[in-house]
Amino acid sequence: MSEIYLDYNATTPVDPRVVKAMEPFLYENFHNPSSLYKGAKITKKAIEDSREKIAALIGASPKEIIFTGGGSESDNHAIKGTAFSLMHKGKHIITSSIEHHAVLHTCKFLEKIGFEITYLPVDSYGIVTPDSVKRAIRDDTILVSIMFANNEIGTIEPIKEISKITREKGILFHTDAVQAVGKIPVNVKEIDVDMLSLSAHKFYGPKGVGALYVRKKTRIASLIHGGMQERGKRAGTENIAGIVGAGKAAEIAMEEMEEEKIKIKPLRDKLEKELLKRIPEIIVNGHPSKRLYNTLNITVKYIEGEGMLTFLDFEGISVSSGSACASGSLDPSHVLLAIGVPVEHAHGSLRFSLGKYNTEKDIEKVIDILPGIVERLRKISPLWKEK
Repeated sequence: MSEIYLDYNATTPVDPRVVKAMEPFLYENFHNPSSLYKGAKITKKAIEDSREKIAALIGASPKEIIFTGGGSESDNHAIKGTAFSLMHKGKHIITSSIEHHAVLHTCKFLEKIGFEITYLPVDSYGIVTPDSVKRAIRDDTILVSIMFANNEIGTIEPIKEISKITREKGILFHTDAVQAVGKIPVNVKEIDVDMLSLSAHKFYGPKGVGALYVRKKTRIASLIHGGMQERGKRAGTENIAGIVGAGKAAEIAMEEMEEEKIKIKPLRDKLEKELLKRIPEIIVNGHPSKRLYNTLNITVKYIEGEGMLTFLDFEGISVSSGSACASGSLDPSHVLLAIGVPVEHAHGSLRFSLGKYNTEKDIEKVIDILPGIVERLRKISPLWKEK
């Protein structure tokens, strides 16, 4: 049975063209870029070529790109780097209640060492209002960090409007754009942010490599000390093959982004429409229009997401649940709770995130199979019987 993969927000398969670009830097061009001989010059140039491609993808200058080990490291570097660099000015940071754990857990760490964090609420669609940011700003606020697009419900935040407020107040603004970059156009000059995180494996590049955009003249502390790689911002011998892969993936994304949207959005819309028609008592989470075109998050009332996930997996369909059971926690998604989904319903949520290798046949199979799974689970659910 071939897998129907509908979890592209979790990770994407590496594009064959990316693999081909990476291969020479695993075997032939393996040299340490910090050395001075001919082989090292080749690897050094490859890194800088990839830096240019990543910069082009987000409208930045190559000198503003720091390569990292992924989105989580980029988020950590932006937030901790700012905190450590500006703690003499203040120790207050603003973020939202629906951020990725790479941001939330970083903020929790900073709270333990004396920083104050304001976690802004969101509306029922998952939107952080610019007014809430404005009201939360204090004299000792040094950073605002709001994600570009939510990984669970796909809601796209008003980043440009928020950045206007932070610019007026002279406060640094970081956005976790891991779910947005490579899917939709993102231009750092247009949205006017100081820092932006991205990760290659979200747009068909390799895992273990990401980047942090840091606007020129923005000062943040280094977190990894040692050599002078990445202009002294991130020590350690570079992941050359990974960086080359990230650059190639960025190049492909620039060329094919609009084409992918034209293909994927109708499939997502069809899935949403048919599931709403065929399954009673379900809710679509996230903003109706200000949402990533590939993402559909639904709450199926009166049953557990883990059960649906298991039956779908048995049918060869891979999706995500709105509950964190698989990671050893029985807590429902913090994102769903933040937008007002009741605890008992949040456990019954599924996230479908589509990608460029999905077909209409994939969607039709989910439409055919999921209603029967829901009906079967509801028959044995005491919650459904009580209804």
